Amino acid sequence: MNFHNITHDDMNNGDGLRVVLWVAGCEHHCKGCHNPVTWNADDGAEFTFKDAEEIFHDLEKKHIAGITISGGDPFHPENREDVLNLIDFIKAMYPEKTVWVYTGYTWEEIMEISELMTVVKTIDVLVDGRFVEELKDVNYPWAGSTNQRVIDVQKSIQEGRVILHESN
Repeated sequence: MNFHNITHDDMNNGDGLRVVLWVAGCEHHCKGCHNPVTWNADDGAEFTFKDAEEIFHDLEKKHIAGITISGGDPFHPENREDVLNLIDFIKAMYPEKTVWVYTGYTWEEIMEISELMTVVKTIDVLVDGRFVEELKDVNYPWAGSTNQRVIDVQKSIQEGRVILHESN
């Protein structure tokens, strides 16, 4: 898996202060995307254990609420296994921290791909759906366009239907 950046003390990509991993690779190529530099999975730098340690260092801080994985798309086929391994490790080491994932795939698409279902079961909040420039709303919390949903994954799994996340 390649990545473009790790952002520290971010307040724009989930509840509380977060560390954000910006992965490379996205198949959606949404018109008006705010991060098209991340589309090519071969761009950026290879994600190494040193980079993971940087994230772990941030997660040890009490004021960091958790990690957000964005991009690109964490669910791009070249990212799925590494993203799952990273999330599994974070959940084991920092169970009190929340994991948010931004993806262009919808909840319904994810539920049809067993590999993605495995990943999604490990996260707390999923922001789903492609960015639609015509539906852009800068006041829409945690998403870029109003078609995207901010989903409470664990409640959604329990209920068997999409339950939206309620921000702190």
